[in-house]
Amino acid sequence: MNQPPFSFGAVRMTSAKVLVRGLVIEAEIGVYEHEHGRRQPLVIEVELQLEPGPFEHIGDTINYEIIAERARQIAAAGHLKLVETFAERLARACLNDARVRSVRVRVDKPEALAPATAGVELTLERR
Repeated sequence: MNQPPFSFGAVRMTSAKVLVRGLVIEAEIGVYEHEHGRRQPLVIEVELQLEPGPFEHIGDTINYEIIAERARQIAAAGHLKLVETFAERLARACLNDARVRSVRVRVDKPEALAPATAGVELTLERR
């Protein structure tokens, strides 16, 4: 029996994720006086759980650039006290797209405990 190397007849997609990792943006963030009026880096990771495909065109999925732009917009909106606030706002912005079933956002603040890093990770999902 001579079959093509990739036969999809009995296969169904059960999971689809869009990932953004290692996105670095500058933000005014922190509760301490020395953190006010200065920008510091945040390292962002986003994982979007989508309804499974098919995926043939950019309109069938989430454009990575939109996720990065949402993060930049949140940072540009002004000083935030908590990394948790930033992460939640980014997660909620991602859920504005109806194709997103759930979102996991991780935000590291590398200067908080340098040389170690500190951060937060949260997951939001539709009910």
